[in-house]
Amino acid sequence: MDKKVDKIMAQGLEFKACHGVLAAEKESPQSFLVDLDLFLDLKAAAEQDDLALTIDYDKAFHLVKNIVEKQSYNLLETLAEKIARALLDSFAALQAVEVQVSKPDAPVKGNFNYFAVKIRREK
Repeated sequence: MDKKVDKIMAQGLEFKACHGVLAAEKESPQSFLVDLDLFLDLKAAAEQDDLALTIDYDKAFHLVKNIVEKQSYNLLETLAEKIARALLDSFAALQAVEVQVSKPDAPVKGNFNYFAVKIRREK
């Protein structure tokens, strides 16, 4: 990937869903946070002021929402992979993505902000 590539960031996308290994996690929706770093060349979009040459935020948000809320996975790793693949497949200009999925209410006894998985995938 070119070092001069630009980045769009979407942080704190919040969803309620049932992901996890435990039966209780599969039955009761929990909070999940998704952070995205979308890597692409933004020069043409900026110069032409044209949404078609960049990433439509609304489309990206609803793509992620559909994946998080409509399916159930055991692992955050699987959820992050599904999101990354869908984004890369849906947006032609996208060169790479970083996806972080955080679970603030993970079933762990102790004090913590969240547990998270972060992956990077390229075309």
